[in-house]
Amino acid sequence: MHYKSFEEYNDELTEDIKDNYNKIISNLGEDTSRDGLLKTPERAAKAMQFLTQGYHQDPVEILKGAMFEESYNEMVIVKDIELYSLCEHHILPFFGKAHIAYIPNGHIVGLSKLPRVVDVFARRLQVQERLTEQILDCINNTLKPQGVAVVIEASHMCMMMRGVQKQNSLTTTSGFRGQFEKIETRNEFLKLIGK
Repeated sequence: MHYKSFEEYNDELTEDIKDNYNKIISNLGEDTSRDGLLKTPERAAKAMQFLTQGYHQDPVEILKGAMFEESYNEMVIVKDIELYSLCEHHILPFFGKAHIAYIPNGHIVGLSKLPRVVDVFARRLQVQERLTEQILDCINNTLKPQGVAVVIEASHMCMMMRGVQKQNSLTTTSGFRGQFEKIETRNEFLKLIGK
């Protein structure tokens, strides 16, 4: 038996979003009955549901489902976590990398859970600043570590495709709690992620 991946969509919601996309495409001056566009509204409706699935996921439960008692109390870093999100101002993508570190305080978490938390918050309409804070606060409040740090570096299509049209700009946001508020700990983290 082979592994199969599948996606489920709410049929009523899909139909509703599809109708809206059909109107948008038509209002832009396109012929929605044209062969290449016949299934576009439905595909776009499903894509939008996929790209915003974070609204229906609980990041706290993800972390709690893989917390383990452990006496390890040095820095744990997961870096270069790919992230893809949608800017809430223009509904255009922004994408980049998140770097997360925490210092355990009696509990560690399964390493794959940190990227999953990033995805939950990224798969919503976002601004990078809020995304950084949400990831930081979720880890801090759930794991209750000695400290947590989050740095996000991202490129924003709303700045690249429209507006100022700057192709090489990169936005960096960061947040620090606990031990990472101390300059030595923060600098060690930034050095280890190559910043």
